[in-house]
Amino acid sequence: MSADGFEQASCIAVTGASGFVGGALLKLLAVDKKYTARAIYRSLPDRPLDDCETFVCGALKPDTDFRDALEGVDVVVHCAARVHVMDERATDPMAEFRITNVAATHNLATQAAQSGVKRFIFISSIKVNGESTQRDKPYRADDVPGPEDPYGLSKMEAEEGLKRIATETGMEVVIIRPVLVYGPGVKANFLKMMTWLKKGAILPFGAINNKRSLVSLYNLTDLIRVCLEHPAAANQTFLVSDGEDVSTTQLLNKMARALGCRARLLPVPSALLVAAATVLNRKSLSQRLCGSLQVDIEKNRTLLGWSPRMKVDEGLKLTAEHYLGNNAR
Repeated sequence: MSADGFEQASCIAVTGASGFVGGALLKLLAVDKKYTARAIYRSLPDRPLDDCETFVCGALKPDTDFRDALEGVDVVVHCAARVHVMDERATDPMAEFRITNVAATHNLATQAAQSGVKRFIFISSIKVNGESTQRDKPYRADDVPGPEDPYGLSKMEAEEGLKRIATETGMEVVIIRPVLVYGPGVKANFLKMMTWLKKGAILPFGAINNKRSLVSLYNLTDLIRVCLEHPAAANQTFLVSDGEDVSTTQLLNKMARALGCRARLLPVPSALLVAAATVLNRKSLSQRLCGSLQVDIEKNRTLLGWSPRMKVDEGLKLTAEHYLGNNAR
């Protein structure tokens, strides 16, 4: 309680403030009177977020000084990272991922603990679990990790170090591993998919019978909001999805409907697509399009009482509306 008798708003600092997830989370927090939102930027953007305290700390490095930005903070939500990229150009990707995602994350967490931060929420990745599942045999939060690429491995190493810091300092750590995140302003392959559909491209994905978990930006930020304070979240790992798994074919049809167009899909067997991708050295792409990746979020319901509040169709509708308003030509 403050001197005037009113409960003080918790201060929540978010790294990656200009990013897809970090920016959305800060907008959510800024309108909630329970919280003071603090945006931590690499460099000051042209349009900083309104109703947020703003700190510029430079690039996420093992020696970045976050002390000023962490003063008075109750919870840190660490969204910033070196992300997985399809066209990797670093000569030693593992070394680059370790610098940013492991060493720099541990530096931030150590400074947070020293500054009196009570809880550190780390936005990790489902890639810590692995790249694929057998159909209807989803990953669970407490499964043994099985990362298969440098990005996933770096996120696992970051998690392991954060758990050590939690044990040594008493600062609570919460780990959230999202599946593919979509929503208004989504980029990369999801944006390409919308562009192909809207342009009427003929796609060979009309007979894919896989199952993949997705998570809308709304559901992800809603889970993060719950994890800010829920006592049972302390020192736990959570997977997150929309709770509805779809095939690639179903996703394309749903997205087309949201965009107000028709998906032009050829029923090419998955086995042929995988064989062609292997010949073209695009095996990882075929896995994402034809393989399954499902997650079980029952732990979220049991420990936190949290279930996804936004259905896939609604999330795709909001994503399509933003795309049509900003990207369609």
